This record gives sequence, structure tokens and C-alpha cells, in this order.
Amino acid sequence: MAPSLATAFARRWWMAVTAVIENLLFSAVLLGWGSLLIMLKSEGFYSSLCRKPDNSTSSMLNQSWSWQEEEEEEYLEMKGWQICKDQDEMLNLAFTVGSFLLSAITLPLGIVMDKYGPRKLRLLGSGCFAFSCLLIAYGASDPTNLSVLIFVALALNGFGGMCMTFTSLTLPNMFGDLRSTFIALMIGSYASSAVTFPGIKVIYDLGATFITILCVWAGCAGLVFLNCFFNWPLEPFPGPEDMDYSVKIKFSWLGFDHKITGKQFYRQVTTVGRRLSVGNSMKQHYQQQQQQPKDLASQEANKLCLSTVDLEVQGPGQEETPSFMRSVFSPIFMLSLITMCVTQLRLIFYMGALNNILEALTDGDLNTVSVYTSIFGVLQLLCLITSPVIGYIMDWKLKDCEDENDKNGKKQDPGQPRRPDRQIQKITNATRAFIFTNLLLVCFGATCLVPSLPLQILSFVLHTIVRGFIHSAVGGLYAAVYPSSQFGSLTGMQSLISALFALLQQPLFMAMVGPLEGDPLWVNVGLLVLSMLGFCLPFYLLCHSRHLTRLREDRYDDPKIYSNHGNASSKPPETAFV
Repeated sequence: MAPSLATAFARRWWMAVTAVIENLLFSAVLLGWGSLLIMLKSEGFYSSLCRKPDNSTSSMLNQSWSWQEEEEEEYLEMKGWQICKDQDEMLNLAFTVGSFLLSAITLPLGIVMDKYGPRKLRLLGSGCFAFSCLLIAYGASDPTNLSVLIFVALALNGFGGMCMTFTSLTLPNMFGDLRSTFIALMIGSYASSAVTFPGIKVIYDLGATFITILCVWAGCAGLVFLNCFFNWPLEPFPGPEDMDYSVKIKFSWLGFDHKITGKQFYRQVTTVGRRLSVGNSMKQHYQQQQQQPKDLASQEANKLCLSTVDLEVQGPGQEETPSFMRSVFSPIFMLSLITMCVTQLRLIFYMGALNNILEALTDGDLNTVSVYTSIFGVLQLLCLITSPVIGYIMDWKLKDCEDENDKNGKKQDPGQPRRPDRQIQKITNATRAFIFTNLLLVCFGATCLVPSLPLQILSFVLHTIVRGFIHSAVGGLYAAVYPSSQFGSLTGMQSLISALFALLQQPLFMAMVGPLEGDPLWVNVGLLVLSMLGFCLPFYLLCHSRHLTRLREDRYDDPKIYSNHGNASSKPPETAFV
């Protein structure tokens, strides 16, 4: 039985804590592919593709391996299973399918979530993730004949993980002015899920069987299913602007033939109260005009059914919500696409070329490369720790902004300073967040230019922080300036386009290992120059906030003129009412 929104609000802290843990263990775990690849090879997936050369000896490996070089071919055996280049290519193809779904599926997921809410998608995602674990375990029981199941399993793994990630991004709507902070926390837990497979590999190296680990993991995904079933509501979580959870009025005896929530419900119930408290003379006059045989007050309360059409409130007009296409082609969204595409390409190229870069710095010392790779994996947890920082920047001083009473014309004391506008404060905070993130990205690009192995630790830290910051900043920006009903669709479109743009890392990698002979210097120089485009978005946000400030000053100085500058997500024609 799905709980109501009020029940879900009462359980919001439990839902937030469990969502962070669930994202950490079940969302983008494929980002830790390197560790899973070792375990799949150890279990013999696609080992049948390997062909053992004649007159050769193989080295048996349990916890580590070494390459045996021969004139014809290089090969090794891992836990009794031979591994080879053809096996690597097939397994990486399966990883490509799963990882592409992590980004490509975001747009349809966002559209579905905006329309039907997060509950059904989260139930589907947890079920797919559990099934993917069982498929991998089943394939490991007979890898010679069932290795092909890894394609289906990784596809379901990527789809299920993204379902849980996306649905968790709507949960921060229940935390009001702390929404951006909790969005950053959810994104940080998603980015930190790259440590899950390395952690599982540690358990695997300690002696636990691969099949047992996966079956236990599938059981844990079943707990996610149950948690969602009992705690997540059917309705989408309204944004703080659309829902005032602090309004607690019990009118269970009132039945409405339309769904209404939050402040709209409060306004309409207030109208009902005024109508039911009208004097007898007014009621009689009303009955004569409407020719109603029964007195409205004599009807049983529990049978009273009012239409929301009949409860129109004569008040100030509501701002028209911009269409989805208008939001897509708004300057803020287009510039955020440029920022995300450039940043994603910069970060993904570094991840893909990390081993080659480390091998060049260590003169091919694989032991040192393994140590630094492990350090890079452990540092992914920094995403969970540092992402709330950018969320805190996005939520800075929102509690001090003017409320609805101020906007509706309530006069302030002459001696008190005027409170800042909420929309302008949100845009100002986003400007600071993107400036800070882009400065860190430039610093990361500068450290990549220095061929120093110890300095790469700093590069690891900056890479991890920027990866968490950029997703948190973009998510907070969309939540601040766009309607909550479009958040999932816009985030999905941004993620899909940036993922497609990030495919350029493959030709850049081929250029590095080919014409550039393994030297990433010129590629890093080009990416550093390209990173400067990220400053276009904060520059526009700065100009836009100043424009809104001037409009607000004009409105304050001359109260006879009301400037309707609309939503920050678009630039509608400005109108004035005198």
C-alpha cells in the first residue's frame, strides 16, 4: 500500500538516509569496472575465446598476475582460466553496453518520472538490479556456455542503477531550502558508487565465492524494493514552490473530484470555509438564484463533493509555466549543456587514459601503476564527502529571502533593510558554484600538464571533486530555475547529450597512443583551452541576475509599475502594468 505524500514527508529523513546508502551500493557501480573485469576473468567468462599457443608455458595466478612475453603472443592464466586480448575486447563490449545505458536511458526515464512519479521506476530499477546479479551468478556457474548472459546482465545493471539514481533526485524536494544540498548529497553518493566493485573484490580476494557474493547482493537489492514499496508515494514530490508541507489542516470529510495539493488546496479549502460560514440570508438568496431545493448547510458533511472548478479563487494570476521546449532552448540550459559536455569530456578522457598516463610516468612499472590505480579508486569516496559543499553554496542565504507576503505587497518597517529576492539569490548562488567548479577544473587541467608522478595524487583529488561538483551544481541550477515537473526531463536530456559528446574521448585516446606516441601533453593542452568555455554559463548568470536586480529596483522605486520578468528559465517579453 503506497503511503500518502503527508506520510512520506513524515518519513523523509529515513528515505533520505536509505537513498544515500542505496545509491552508494546499487546506482552507478559499473564505474568500478576495473575490479569487476578481474573477477569476471577469474571466473572464466569468455575464456573459451582464448587459444593457447604451441610450445608455451603459462603462469598460474591466484591474487595477482604477470604477463609472459613470447614472440608470437602474450597470454596468462588466472585461477585456472586462460585470458587473452579477444576476451578483453568481448568483456569491454559488454561494459560499453551497460555504461552507455547509464547515460542514454536518462531522457526517457526523466520523462516517465515527471509524469508518473518515482515510485514505479524505483521498484522497477531495484528489481532489474537484483535480476542482473542473479544472471551474472548463473553465468558464473557455467562460463563456457553461459558467458553471453553478461551482456544482458550488465544492461539490466546499468538500467536499474540509473532508475534508482534518477528517482532519488526528486526526494530533496521535501527539504525546502536545503533542496540543493540534498541533491548534491544524492549525486555524491551516485558518483561514489565506483568504490562498490573494488570493495566486493576485497571480499572476493578474502575467499568468498563469486556466486555467493552476487546472491547476497541480489537479496540486498530486494530490501531496496521493499523499502520503496512501503515508504515511497505514488505521486511525484512537488517542489517547495508548489507544496507547503507546513500547512497541516485536516479536512478528511471534504471530497474533491480533482487532485489538488499544497498551497492550492489551502486556498480552495479557505474558500470553502468562507462559503459555509455565510449567513442564513445569504444562503436563502443563493438558493433562490440557483433554484436548489436543499440547504447547503443541511447536507451531510461526509457526502459533500465540491468541484475545483467551482472553487476558483479571485486572486493574483499565477505565473504561466514555460513549456518544455521553451526551457530546452533557454540560454541557461544551452550554456549548461556546453559546460557539462566540456567537463564530461575532460573527466572521462582522464579516466580512460589513466593507465597509459601512469605507465608513461613510471616507465612501465606495473606494480606502481596498480598502487596508484587503487589510490584513485579509494579517492572516489570524496564525491560523497565534498558534493554537499556545492549544495550548501547553492542554498546560501535562501532562508533570509523574502517570502510570499513580501511579494504580495506587505509593507516592511522603514528602518529594516529590504530582504533579498529568492530567485535572484538562487541565480547568484549558482553563479558562485559554477565559478568555483570551473576554477577547480582549470587547476586539474594544469596539474595534468606536469609530468610528475606524486603530483598525480593532487590530480586524483581534483578530478574526484570536480566530478561531484559539476553534477551537483547543474542539478541544483535546474531545480532552482525550472519547474519541478520538468526537472527529470531536462536532466535526462542534458545527461544524454553530454554522454554522446563524451564519445569524442575515443578518437582523442587513439590520437594519444598513435601519432602522439603515448604522450598526452597536447591533448591535455587542447582540453585545458576547451575548459575555458565553462565560464560562459556563470558569466551569463551574473548578467541575468543583475538584470533581474534592476527590474526589482524599478518595481520597488515606482510601485505603480509592475514588471513581469517571468521565470529565470526563459526570457519572455517583459510586460508592464500601469
